[in-house]
Amino acid sequence: MQTPTTADLRTAIQVLEQLGERITAHANHSMKEMPESSLGSHYTGQIESKAIEQTARIKHVMSQLKIWRDELLEQRRQSIHV
Repeated sequence: MQTPTTADLRTAIQVLEQLGERITAHANHSMKEMPESSLGSHYTGQIESKAIEQTARIKHVMSQLKIWRDELLEQRRQSIHV
């Protein structure tokens, strides 16, 4: 398996960012559609909780990819200056 390029990592980060935005937008839309009842409030809470959990995981993966991308960029800089 080949090591991804910095461009590959940048693309992955952008895709994950868009996914996080879509999850948030979908959750917001779903919460607005819930009836105003105790059951609706319960489901709204679950939707919000899941969306927060999913976006937190996505942000964690994005931060790891950014670190990896930065390490690859630094390796490239060092190999050019040698």
